[in-house]
Amino acid sequence: MSRISARGFAVASATAVTTVGAVMGVAQGSVAQPNDDAEATAGESTLLADLPAGQQARVQTASLTHQADVQAIAADTTARKSAEESARKQAAKDAVSKQKAAVAKAEAKAKAEQEAKDKAAAETKSATADTPTASAGSFPQQASYSVSEVQAIARQMVPSGQFQCFSNIVDHESTWNYQAVNPSSGAYGLVQAYPGSKMSSAGADWRTNPATQIKWGLNYMNERYGSPCDAWDFWLANGSY
Repeated sequence: MSRISARGFAVASATAVTTVGAVMGVAQGSVAQPNDDAEATAGESTLLADLPAGQQARVQTASLTHQADVQAIAADTTARKSAEESARKQAAKDAVSKQKAAVAKAEAKAKAEQEAKDKAAAETKSATADTPTASAGSFPQQASYSVSEVQAIARQMVPSGQFQCFSNIVDHESTWNYQAVNPSSGAYGLVQAYPGSKMSSAGADWRTNPATQIKWGLNYMNERYGSPCDAWDFWLANGSY
């Protein structure tokens, strides 16, 4: 029997069975439901079998080629997504690294600038603290002195870069009164030496000569704190020096 005649026999048989089932269903008051999936599968298999051998090979080859294309597209998509994710992560790392480098560079620059400023300030302070412009003996003794006269003497004895700090201390300690006495402690003079007799190391006239007091006060600030400005910094932190 040929392939075509066999197919015709199978179709006729299937038709006959379906017809008998339908008749029996009507007789029993129900309609039989055909199996669509089975028929579709049987139909596809029958159609492929009906094709000549050459066409069957081409159909199978096309199917395999299509599957390969689908798989290749899926693989490309996965690879592209993976590459994009890797690039995103690397970009984020690079950005963090650049930010850290920028912060470190800025901090190093600020540190270097601050060190340069501190060095310059220290050199200026050292140069001005050790170079008085006049000595106590340069001023003739007077019976009394006004505040402006005392300040004028101090400006000539205290280095210009340290005068304001010296002035701040004297202003707080005695308001430029070279005869000021602390009623509680007995501290005396412009810089409130305690006891006042300490100033005798600068001159026997320490009670009445503001130049002698200024000389002693300047030496005291330089020896104990480094300079009048260092003494003023201490005063600001402690309320005394």
